[in-house]
Amino acid sequence: MSLEEYKRDMQGCSRCSSCKWVGFEQIRGARFANNCPSISRFNFHAYSGSGRLNMGLSVLDGRTELNDAAADILFKCQMCNACDTACKVFRDDMEVGEVLLELRAAAVEQGLSPIEHMAMIDWLKKEDNTVGALKEHRGDWAAGLPVKDINTQSAEVLFHAGCQYSYNPELRKIVRGTVKLLLQAGVDVGIAGKTESCSGGRAYEMGYRAEGESFADDMLARVKSSGATTLVAICGDCYGTFTYLYPKMGRPLPCRVVHVSELLAELVRDGKLRLEHEIPLLATYHDPCHLGRMGEAYVGEWEGDKLMRPSRLKRTGKNGVYDQPRAVLTAIPGTKLVEMARTREFSWCCGSGGGALESNPEFADWTARQRIEEAVSTGAEALVTSCPWCVNAFKKAVDDTGSDLEVYELTELVLRSAGLPQDA
Repeated sequence: MSLEEYKRDMQGCSRCSSCKWVGFEQIRGARFANNCPSISRFNFHAYSGSGRLNMGLSVLDGRTELNDAAADILFKCQMCNACDTACKVFRDDMEVGEVLLELRAAAVEQGLSPIEHMAMIDWLKKEDNTVGALKEHRGDWAAGLPVKDINTQSAEVLFHAGCQYSYNPELRKIVRGTVKLLLQAGVDVGIAGKTESCSGGRAYEMGYRAEGESFADDMLARVKSSGATTLVAICGDCYGTFTYLYPKMGRPLPCRVVHVSELLAELVRDGKLRLEHEIPLLATYHDPCHLGRMGEAYVGEWEGDKLMRPSRLKRTGKNGVYDQPRAVLTAIPGTKLVEMARTREFSWCCGSGGGALESNPEFADWTARQRIEEAVSTGAEALVTSCPWCVNAFKKAVDDTGSDLEVYELTELVLRSAGLPQDA
């Protein structure tokens, strides 16, 4: 697709400002009614989904051009797709999120990418990861685990650790524990180890299409050669990349793709994973953007008038992974769930997505602190989520604000309840 092909979407924007708020029927109060971090933080229409559609149309019509000022607005965005989800509550014929992707790709083509993004892309090309670590250490997290190497052995399940879990020492006990849980439940698990690469989704969303497609090709080849029938992602970002962006690129994976929370829910349901140790905890759950509203499977492009498009071909955000993490959390004896005002497809972003963390860290931190405030307002003792980027963002926000709210990755609690030790 190209920006030109979304011209009618941009022309259709009536500036109703629905993109700035959660679905009106979902609003629980004025404080947590907004849904877009960018417009909420910078408070000027250009920073909203609608404002960026107006910008794109102006560029197409030749009234303005992309420049440094316009690019600054485009990249002060987490690409969380909350504007798109909110728009579709009222409009059936617009793809706000896709327009944002096209605008970023156009900015990159014109050399307007933030320097921090360029540095990350250079590192991706050199070492195949987003965190500035060496490729040769990618598989170190699995040292000593009795797990198969899919480079030399076949396995039914290919476990994709992702960049954060592969390199972040603070997350190592979680990824190792997750594999132990799966092995204990009888899952035939294999990993790529040091040959694993980034999924490429972050590069694609920052506007680097070719780089994103290159990593998709790499992953596609790896899955095919492994013979795995199921790909398990522990990172929410990777999950959304595999289920939506890869098929959109024309590179669907030839296997079932699940997030680890979905697999854990299945194992608990089937009695293969027993959660017997009580954890007395009042918790609230945060829906990661790429696992929730951006985790919907790609259903193809609609040819013709989008007003005639059936609902099943519309990306509404409702069909993400929402129930399974909650089912796992509430299966833990003693743990109770209390929901935040903005939840499921209307969840507020953690702040880390779309390259905002790299190029606008203060904005990313502000976004995370907003979510911490919302979590605290529920009376919860802990905030639980299912994505490493969210975990990192919220732990930093808790430290910055001095909050006593605990932050957990879902698997941490599962490990405790299942009685498995969390080693480093």
